[in-house]
Amino acid sequence: MTQATSEATISRRGDIQRWSRTLIPTAREAPADAELPSHRLLVRAGCIRRLTAGVYDYLPLGLRVLRKISQIVREEMDAAGGSELLLPALCPTELLKETGRAEDYGDLLFRFEDRHGRDSYLGPTHEEVITEMARSAITSYKQLPLNLYQIQTKYRDEFRPRAGLLRGREFLMKDAYSFHLSIDGPGGLEEGYDAMYQAYVRIFTRCGLDFSVVEAEAGPIGGSASHEFMVNCETGEDTIMVCPETGYAANVEKCEIGDRGAPEQGWFAGDPSGDLEEVHTPDCPGIEDVCKLLKVKPRHMLKTVVFHATDDDAPARWVIAVVRGDQDVNEGKIRDAVGGGVALADVEKAKKAGFAIGYVSPRAVKLDGVLMLVDPDAAAGIDADKGKPMFWVTGADKKDHHVKHFNWARDLGVDAASAANVRVASIRNAAAGDPSPRAPGATLEARRGIEVGHIFKLGAKYSDAMGFAIMDETQQRKSVIMGCYGIGVSRAMAACVEMSHDDNGIVWPAAVAPYHVIITLMRPDDASHAQAAAKLAAELSARGLDVLIDDRAERPGVKFNDADLIGVPVRLTIGDKALAQNGVEFKARSDTGKGELVPLDDVVARCAASVFE
Repeated sequence: MTQATSEATISRRGDIQRWSRTLIPTAREAPADAELPSHRLLVRAGCIRRLTAGVYDYLPLGLRVLRKISQIVREEMDAAGGSELLLPALCPTELLKETGRAEDYGDLLFRFEDRHGRDSYLGPTHEEVITEMARSAITSYKQLPLNLYQIQTKYRDEFRPRAGLLRGREFLMKDAYSFHLSIDGPGGLEEGYDAMYQAYVRIFTRCGLDFSVVEAEAGPIGGSASHEFMVNCETGEDTIMVCPETGYAANVEKCEIGDRGAPEQGWFAGDPSGDLEEVHTPDCPGIEDVCKLLKVKPRHMLKTVVFHATDDDAPARWVIAVVRGDQDVNEGKIRDAVGGGVALADVEKAKKAGFAIGYVSPRAVKLDGVLMLVDPDAAAGIDADKGKPMFWVTGADKKDHHVKHFNWARDLGVDAASAANVRVASIRNAAAGDPSPRAPGATLEARRGIEVGHIFKLGAKYSDAMGFAIMDETQQRKSVIMGCYGIGVSRAMAACVEMSHDDNGIVWPAAVAPYHVIITLMRPDDASHAQAAAKLAAELSARGLDVLIDDRAERPGVKFNDADLIGVPVRLTIGDKALAQNGVEFKARSDTGKGELVPLDDVVARCAASVFE
């Protein structure tokens, strides 16, 4: 914990609670649907309880953790110039129609009509709502820059909620929005974005999280640039690509790939591996199905995905992206390569244009208005590992058929290396072992993480769509430039547990632990034990430590197991033997050994040092 945090904590009296007067329903068994440690342990420790799929009660211990994370967020957001407000969770869908995001969110949106027929939704984020509010309240450049934030429950109608708090339908989030009149210079977006970046580093450091900052795609939020803050843990749901030489890190969708220069023979060169052979592949539109039927490896498949251009001035109406069958097409990289917007093609419209969806081959480039992008790994005519012609299998451009021994030079019908509508471009997701984009000779490594924060440079995406413009100091009307900054508060709680637990339970970072110290009474019915606990709790509270007194009439083993399970940083045990020596047993949750006897006169200082330092 930082010095500033410890001083802030000491300046307040800590809370004191008795186990017998609160609700901590610990359990020996994990719920049957629990997949990850955070889900299992938060339920077993009595922090959360499932109400329905993807929706949880936050019980007293869990709520205390949420409040501590939220308080850290508030302190750092305020210090960075933010101002807190609260926006409605129930929002009119007409706002989403102004930006087109009602369609973008699709079934993830909780959307309904009220009794008057008004179309409404429960907010997953609040870009449109904050923009609507700001365009009516901000009328002068003198009011900018401005950063407004809230901590509020959000909603997302996940088809298959899983992993407890990490993928739920209701979750607690901090979302902030900044408003600027310029990108650069004092008060500009770059300055505000950097302030939020630094605030996030302080927030997650204070929360005791081991995290990485990675470059990221903006996704459905939109915008020009973004960074994710990822908690490092092996059970993380997201893949992070890292250059071990330079520290460059990005999520798998954003990560660049180093130079994969053309082979000596050039792109698409090389003799055929055999005569072109058409094979009947009934009901096999997917790579895995074809590979099983034809007994080929995915790396010998050519996967061709059809997109349509969304910009009127795009160089082509259709874009087909070709990657190796064991790799994934990256829509963001396709957009960058085209230089404009693209989206997955509507199946029916694509079929009318002549594409045999599910069985498309590179030969579809001969259709009208098609631009073909080929990833370098897929543009090879020679198998570099074997020094032989590349054996390719691809669609046959008709339903239920594929072809074996596809050859670029022989079968494409055009000179792919020089055709104006054929380009070689890096259009796939990065993978471990790919060349680093920052250090020649180095290769990327894959790590796992959990996203707990995401910041975006939105630019004028929302202000342009919603008509939010003001007069600048020269009386010229300009679109307001925006940034967006989110933290998953409930996700951060789960990420703490994923990052820090053992076989016995949770090991909370001290800054967010529900209580700092648990006092375990061996004989709660003994007046001397009870008095010693009360006196010690009051002294600990005066030092800013939150204290839980386990005064239950339970066996010592049960109490010790529960103390480990709920993860309180320090356990003090009051028993006859320790009191006879004018002391208590001290044990830090992170220690694996036995406790030690500490004199009563020293125990408060020892606890404070253990928690705050």
